[in-house]
Amino acid sequence: MSLNLYTIRMKITRRRTALINFRNGLLFVSPWIIGFVLFTLYPIMSSLYYSFTEYNIMRAPVWVGLANFAELFTHDELFWTSLYNTVYYTVFSVPLGLIASVAIALLLNMKVGGMAFYRTVYYLPSIVPPVAVAVLWRWLLNPQYGLINGLLMKLHLPPIGWIADPKWAKPALILMGLWTIGGSIVIYLAGLQDIPDHLYEAAEIDGATSWHKTIHITLPLLSPTIFFNLIMGLISSFQYFTEAFVMTRGGPANSTLFYSLYLYNNAFVYFKMGYASAMAWLLFLLVLLVTALTFKSSVKWVHYQR
Repeated sequence: MSLNLYTIRMKITRRRTALINFRNGLLFVSPWIIGFVLFTLYPIMSSLYYSFTEYNIMRAPVWVGLANFAELFTHDELFWTSLYNTVYYTVFSVPLGLIASVAIALLLNMKVGGMAFYRTVYYLPSIVPPVAVAVLWRWLLNPQYGLINGLLMKLHLPPIGWIADPKWAKPALILMGLWTIGGSIVIYLAGLQDIPDHLYEAAEIDGATSWHKTIHITLPLLSPTIFFNLIMGLISSFQYFTEAFVMTRGGPANSTLFYSLYLYNNAFVYFKMGYASAMAWLLFLLVLLVTALTFKSSVKWVHYQR
């Protein structure tokens, strides 16, 4: 009988201890929970509600159902223009960024003297604030007195309109984006140094050339890192905003009116908060769809070490 009482008391003590630990855990994590609810969860749910309303900050939101989404798809030509510009930027900037960063990482992984200096040089642009990058490249790409056009004229080549020409504005921004791939290069360098040396040694014994080793060893084993940078690049390219806002404000002729910039204009220039919320949720669904398709395709080309 005493043994049963002792067992019951132990169970009660353990339960009380578990409850106390749970309470203490909640108390310690409560600042994060409160911050998440107030500054993340509440804005997300509010934007979902506002996307079905007509809301301009000055007046209370009025429920309009799917009217905002219908307006976007049927009557708003700038919506389709901004979506086209964003997809154009994504289709060209992400693959070019991946190819350039992998190629440079392969060069920076070579065992030659002074490599630490070169790695630092390539990484430095990635830590420059985006606004400073935009101001710098706005001067470099100026069609009248920009440094790049000055070099072209020195080579007896015709100057290019760059950000002042609707045909060259998006390529100019893509070119500028290649200047800040240092973060991706560092990640690729970490992935390259994680590849076992004995695989290269075995390939050399079998007579493999540098090209064969790159194609059959380096790139397959680097594919998880490529996949990570691809996902991050897709997400960031669909939210491209700062450089276009600082350099062009969507011009010329709406050629750089990207989706996030048009969303910003609707929210904070035209004060169409409900309309902007609808755009934000469409952007979320688009990014979710593209990310899901990329994850699905990764089964065929991403290889993990075992």
